Amino acid sequence: VTTDDNPESKRKLDLVLNVSIGETGMNAAVRATVRVGLYTGAKVYFVHEGYQGLVDGGDNIKLATWESVSMMLQLGGTVIGSARCMDFRAREGRMKAALNLVKLGITNLCVIGGDGSLTGANQFRTEWSTLLVDLVKAGKISDDEAKTSSHLNIVGMVGSIDNDFCGTDMTIGTDSALHRIIEVVDAITTTAQSHQRTFILEVMGRHCGYLALVTALACGADWVFIPEMPPDEGWEGHLCRRLADQRARGCRLNVIIVAEGAMGRDGKPIGSEDIKKLVEKNLGFDTRTTVLGHVQRGGTPSAFDRILGSRMGVEAVMALLEATPETPACVVSLSGNQAVRLPLMECVQVTKDVTTAMAENRWEDAIKLRGKSFENNWNTYKMLAHINPPDTKSNINVAIVNVGAPCAGMNAAVRSAVRIGIIQGHNMLAVHDGFEGLAHGNIVPITWTGVSGWTGKGGSELGTKRVLPSKYIEEISLTIAKFNIHSLVIIGGFEAFMGGLELVTAREKYEELCIPMVVIPATVSNNVPGSDFSIGADTALNTITSTCDRIKQSAAGTKRRVFIIETMGGYCGYLATMAGLAAGADAAYIYEDKFGIRDLEMNVEHLVQKMKTDVKRGLILRNEKCNANYTTDFIFALYSEEGKGVFDCRKNILGHMQQGGTPTPFDRNFGTKMGSKAVLWLTEKLKEMYRHGRIFANTPDSACVLGMRKRALTFQPLAELNEQTDFEHRIPKTSWWLKLRPIMKILAKYNISLDTSEHAHMEHVIKKRVSMPAPLIKKHKEEVEEEEE
Repeated sequence: VTTDDNPESKRKLDLVLNVSIGETGMNAAVRATVRVGLYTGAKVYFVHEGYQGLVDGGDNIKLATWESVSMMLQLGGTVIGSARCMDFRAREGRMKAALNLVKLGITNLCVIGGDGSLTGANQFRTEWSTLLVDLVKAGKISDDEAKTSSHLNIVGMVGSIDNDFCGTDMTIGTDSALHRIIEVVDAITTTAQSHQRTFILEVMGRHCGYLALVTALACGADWVFIPEMPPDEGWEGHLCRRLADQRARGCRLNVIIVAEGAMGRDGKPIGSEDIKKLVEKNLGFDTRTTVLGHVQRGGTPSAFDRILGSRMGVEAVMALLEATPETPACVVSLSGNQAVRLPLMECVQVTKDVTTAMAENRWEDAIKLRGKSFENNWNTYKMLAHINPPDTKSNINVAIVNVGAPCAGMNAAVRSAVRIGIIQGHNMLAVHDGFEGLAHGNIVPITWTGVSGWTGKGGSELGTKRVLPSKYIEEISLTIAKFNIHSLVIIGGFEAFMGGLELVTAREKYEELCIPMVVIPATVSNNVPGSDFSIGADTALNTITSTCDRIKQSAAGTKRRVFIIETMGGYCGYLATMAGLAAGADAAYIYEDKFGIRDLEMNVEHLVQKMKTDVKRGLILRNEKCNANYTTDFIFALYSEEGKGVFDCRKNILGHMQQGGTPTPFDRNFGTKMGSKAVLWLTEKLKEMYRHGRIFANTPDSACVLGMRKRALTFQPLAELNEQTDFEHRIPKTSWWLKLRPIMKILAKYNISLDTSEHAHMEHVIKKRVSMPAPLIKKHKEEVEEEEE
């Protein structure tokens, strides 16, 4: 961190923020970049109207202040404007831009945009020294000015709803666009069911099918058209057969998702109107088309996009702090839940390679080049799209049970588990009412059509209870024997984890429990050991964030008002912390980050000082079990007393509204992939454990938690997670998200230290290109497998 005593160091930190595309979620990145830049002692400038503002200069380049980025988290688009710029494509325009930066002493440029904007930024950086030479020759800048601004550092953040930039799992704006799309799909399905209609929905994405693919997964579409994988020859007949088969099975609606860049194997575009004519002509179904258009680009950003933008903004400033003249221009991006830095032009090259692969009809290569996340989505969709079960049955019975409190996304996991199980030839059994239902034999077969439409349903269709199996162990073992259950999928929160452990422990006494088991974390609390994320947490987080937006709006209108909001989560502070980051809270009290009366006193004083600025409002979040004595009522009373004459207080306890609602696109997609992966893993385990005509599983790795760990879905034995668990408080002993808390405090203007020891280092994406020679591909595959191990 630099100080005012070192002017040379401080000059290095002068940076300019430029936005070239106005996607929802960018304001969070703008806010974080400005505030962390100011926190490090930098001068931060806005460039209004994208590259055009950089070329025109003048009032388009303005100093940013702390208050200038207040109340912008919940706004769509970008508050500093964006514009396409032809002038910047010419060297003369870039020379004008360089002159404007040199005159202001700016040598750090942060660009938020798509691949075109970022490629332009890299060209600007590459030419920088020659542009300065020309400016000196023209007498527009002095030799000293050229020496002071001798090199330009560039860092990029990718903002695009298309999610078409290789090297990152998600670009800023994509999740918000999916929210808009799914809202429309949910509305359409109700009318389609009523009238038995076929709906064709066309979504954006240019030449990338990400939005279409994830939408198809999230709503269980009958067919999806994406540019990366055109349908096989004769697809028209296949499509009509599938739609007719669905109707014959009793389904009252059909949904087809089309990416705007979809095309056939012959390269001809496939549009929604073409498909409509085909369905009406061949099947006579009542068919409607909806082209969403720019509604996908607007609206309030999702919690995920706000947190992503905030994290990327912080990482961008850190990248600029550490940059040297030799450092290549980089982009900050997301891999799993890890922030990563990648060389900009490597990402651009791989992105171009996708276009090349598609032009050369190398469809499988195009899918792989899009990245692991895209490939996994495609493979999952392909599996779930096969509605014809195999002719040969496995004679395996797989039971699915929901345990603990209900949450959004549970039903999506059940649906995909059931359908993947049927595809594998298994008999799928639904256990109603948790472990209690398992003990009492409340079990029925569940079919393909039995789970139709479940992806968009909140809560738990199977019913769920918090009861643990320990009091019913004998009855459960008898039920497993009676129904001849060969494996068990347990979907739920900490009770599911505890229940799985109890069943494993009881294996010594009850041989019937020696079957493969898998626990899928599903709880709003996100407190299951072995997984960084739980199904349902994203939906709850969005519910809290949207409520906080409304409350902040109220506080902004009345002025000098502080709201104290209590969130769920038990002893786990995930929801309070992440909602604090997404909603721009002043503080978030949680159990894992101990606090006392001195901290409360400091927070009150912070708000007193804040009321002297233009931002006359406050937002405090409190996790429900953060402290037995510092209750919500106590904190409300303390703030009310200490703030007398300066601000008044209100409190809100959000309660069970956090468990309800329709699942977000993330929870639908996550639940679908988790259910699918769990049953595929069980299928392999059943083959391993089959001995002498029966299944016997008593090894630790036969009962696992399926969880997201950093960048991959992994299976971890329940027994091994014992050491990582605080059973008294029902939380893991370590949590990745605790490292984000300092960011929240810095963005709220607390003067604290930021640990930069674990910030992302530069990685490479070029090795992922599939257009390598065969020996290199083999070597790379071995490296990847070793890394995943």
